[in-house]
Amino acid sequence: MTDTLLKVQDLKTQFGSGAGAVRAVDGVSFEIKRGETFALLGESGCGKSVTSLSIMRLVAQPAGQITGGSVLLEGQDLLQLPEVKMRDMRGGRIAMIFQEPMTSLNPVLTTGEQICESLRRHRGLKGAQAEARAVELLDAVGIPDPRRRIREYPHQLSGGMKQRIMIAIALAGEPELLIADEPTTALDVTIQAQILELLRTLQKERGMSIMLITHDLGVVAELADRVAVMYAGQIVEQAEVRQFFAEPRHPYSRKLFESLPEMGKRKTRLAVIPGSVPRLLEQLFKGCRFADRCEFAWQACRDIDPVWQVADGQGVRCHLYDPAIAGGRPQGAPAVHPGENEAVTTELRYDGALLQVDGLKVHYPIHKGLFQRVAGYVHAVDGVSFDIEKGRTLALVGESGCGKTTAGKAILQLIRSTGGAVRFQGERLNELRGEALRKRRADLQIIFQDPFSSMNPRMMVGDIIEEGMAALLGGALPRQARQARVDELMRQVGLSPEMKYRYPHEFSGGQRQRICIARALAVNPKLIVCDEPTSALDVSVQAQILNLLKRLQDELGLSYLFITHNLSVVAYLAHEAAVMYLGRIVEQGAVEEVLRNPQHPYTQALLQAVPATHPDQRRPVLQLPGELPSPVNPPAGCHFHPRCPHVLPVCREVYPAATALSGTHRVRCHLYPQA
Repeated sequence: MTDTLLKVQDLKTQFGSGAGAVRAVDGVSFEIKRGETFALLGESGCGKSVTSLSIMRLVAQPAGQITGGSVLLEGQDLLQLPEVKMRDMRGGRIAMIFQEPMTSLNPVLTTGEQICESLRRHRGLKGAQAEARAVELLDAVGIPDPRRRIREYPHQLSGGMKQRIMIAIALAGEPELLIADEPTTALDVTIQAQILELLRTLQKERGMSIMLITHDLGVVAELADRVAVMYAGQIVEQAEVRQFFAEPRHPYSRKLFESLPEMGKRKTRLAVIPGSVPRLLEQLFKGCRFADRCEFAWQACRDIDPVWQVADGQGVRCHLYDPAIAGGRPQGAPAVHPGENEAVTTELRYDGALLQVDGLKVHYPIHKGLFQRVAGYVHAVDGVSFDIEKGRTLALVGESGCGKTTAGKAILQLIRSTGGAVRFQGERLNELRGEALRKRRADLQIIFQDPFSSMNPRMMVGDIIEEGMAALLGGALPRQARQARVDELMRQVGLSPEMKYRYPHEFSGGQRQRICIARALAVNPKLIVCDEPTSALDVSVQAQILNLLKRLQDELGLSYLFITHNLSVVAYLAHEAAVMYLGRIVEQGAVEEVLRNPQHPYTQALLQAVPATHPDQRRPVLQLPGELPSPVNPPAGCHFHPRCPHVLPVCREVYPAATALSGTHRVRCHLYPQA
């Protein structure tokens, strides 16, 4: 028996026909061995997901067609099987975890019914036998109280639980190969760590192979054995994971590493990859597909297709490693893209707090019964306090559901607080009403997490940017001046003014986020609330947005409240960090203090859950038992005590007071009693 489980050879998939056909996968070849994890890495639009769908023969027809190549599972070509035979393969020998569990699960079927569906199809189990096996599978993927959970519907589960249900469904057929398409993209760092640990454990127990599709280098470092880098429908580099992290060879791979934010890069701009992935139309490419974005490119890169080169077990598609062509490269240092390594000056401090938040509370009433009496409250934000100075960034960090976004909206008065004070330049915002509040709107703006859903799809982007100026500055700024300001703003965020006549759907995710930043800047704000503005972006696009935010802070003296669960972004961008848990801040201080010397057990768990930056740094994850408790009925005493590895008797009775560890570092934990 050969060690190779799956062999993909010269796979080609296109959408459409004729001159307008898009070649999403264009000659992809790789092998996956038994029991190994093979990672397919690259930006959005490179063809990773289409490759996986082609292997499963799930490409939407008739628009999508597999036009060439072979997919051999132990020598059997899946592309030649009739559909009735392929149904036995899907969910049986090959299973798939899709990127978005909520849209992949059937909302009208219980989790148990969806697992049993696969058990009936692939294992022949029915009735009580199928239900018993479903309970076993839920227990295997770490779902607490599985007998109750099989009766629940997807909307009753958290994001992490939904992803575990997807894994249980995939495991029901006992597959030899599990394809995981971005299995942790939308998850908190703690849940991501649990899912990665679960996949690692299941693979070890069952001996199955995993094909991991991701754009996250940390996930690759944590889980993969081998990695292939995909760009514009082709694989441009392939290597054993430690070899790849020690010496990435393709210029695209190197740029992905250089784009990663981290503490050591705070005083420089992040490296960026200019432009975007080219459109994969049917007309033949000439030369290297990365040439227009590559700092090492010369004329041969634009004229000659690069040939796959293999040395020391590491394959690369690049003229730099082709002896027949590399010798003709002109001598001289590679070009550095403008603004890439400029120094930044955002460590400068300013006197006086621009924003002061003191004891902010947001409690939502719960109405029940015929007369809708108040039966309780959701304690979404429960006594949050912090200051933000002019020209500074405070990062608000924590798991989904801890109240970060609610706090940001309450500060902006987009929702009304039920207690505490929010002062902006000394003026109490939560006491303003009507015209007085409207006049303050220009000073405080927000960048939403999902740029597409926050824009009107029927408006051109120029009108979207101008809308705020017309509403808040209309009397002071005539139409012609507003149009000129729109052009200026688009240049400021790196977009051409001619693009203002396009609609939101005509832009990439990174470009849409730039438009949202331009919209926020249009009314000359002093403070911007950034709500997870980079969570859905590729690492290269994320670097562009972080550079832009830093540059704007330098030039305009902007202050940011940066809401995120990405600690590497916090390390690069923020000056102060506040860690939030179940509506309250549990640790706060300068970003170096909080990230390099975390004191609260919850902060320590968040940091330990961050994926390794190199395969040699893989370590056991500090597993937090359970999930975030309900804010309707928070635990007595310290809210974190049911999940804390260092819990004391007093933690169950009294909420800890703040302990000052330094002039700027404070923590709420009974492990550090007040002096």
